[in-house]
Amino acid sequence: MGTVTALARYPVKSMLGEPLRSVAVTRTGLSGDRTHAVLDDAGAIGSVKHPRKWGQLLDCRSRLTDDGAVQVELPDGVTFPVGDSGLDARLSELLGRPVCVSGSAPPHSTLERAVPEYEGGVPDAVRARATVDGTGEEITVGRVVPGTFFDFGRVHLVTTSSLARLRAVYPGGDFDPRRFRPNLVVDTGEGPGFVEDTWVDRHVRVGEALFRVVLPTPRCVVPTLGHDELGPDPGIMRAVAREHRIPVFDLGRLACFGVYLDVLEPGTVRLGDQVTRQDGP
Repeated sequence: MGTVTALARYPVKSMLGEPLRSVAVTRTGLSGDRTHAVLDDAGAIGSVKHPRKWGQLLDCRSRLTDDGAVQVELPDGVTFPVGDSGLDARLSELLGRPVCVSGSAPPHSTLERAVPEYEGGVPDAVRARATVDGTGEEITVGRVVPGTFFDFGRVHLVTTSSLARLRAVYPGGDFDPRRFRPNLVVDTGEGPGFVEDTWVDRHVRVGEALFRVVLPTPRCVVPTLGHDELGPDPGIMRAVAREHRIPVFDLGRLACFGVYLDVLEPGTVRLGDQVTRQDGP
């Protein structure tokens, strides 16, 4: 099926993450992935899915230290450990309102998403309920998976053949996989674009870990934003919407890229590990 060519985790939700050579996978996803998030006084979870409100988080980078502590590097290069009051003060200054970094999701916290202009960016029924907030952005409001900072899936995978397909239809776009914030990038060689769609409901082994492929990943505006040295590009998601709008549950045809995985058996995953089917031919 393919070979793992990149691994990454994002200890603080919506911040830049860290590339890895190997990682322990637990029942709840990659060890250290999205264990923390930035919260504001209104109970909103910091997510660059609402870029006017939270976009500066992509100027920050989070990582784990060797002893498992979470650190945040701010845009000026200054680094703070999570839990340091100086970090909350600097992030509050950066975002223009009081915020803090938390390792637990309050039960009634909300997750805000900007409504994209392209077709398939949100379900039509959800688009109809959108409102305009104080930033002037049209948004929808939802929640994360209870007790976590995950929107839905615990592990996100993209393939090189799907990236190649999008480059072919939008040659001017920079389809660096980091735009899509995956945990695993799988080299599928000369395979067809969106080959991962055929893996849905299948069991796949990656290194020592066993996963179930749950569903294609509906995409938001995040891949169009600037990431690290990657500049903003609104054409990225327009290309996805043109090429790959597919049915997701009962939500209609959504613009999807990559797939979500659930963990069936924990284990270590390393660069170069093979991805193999475990549920028949």
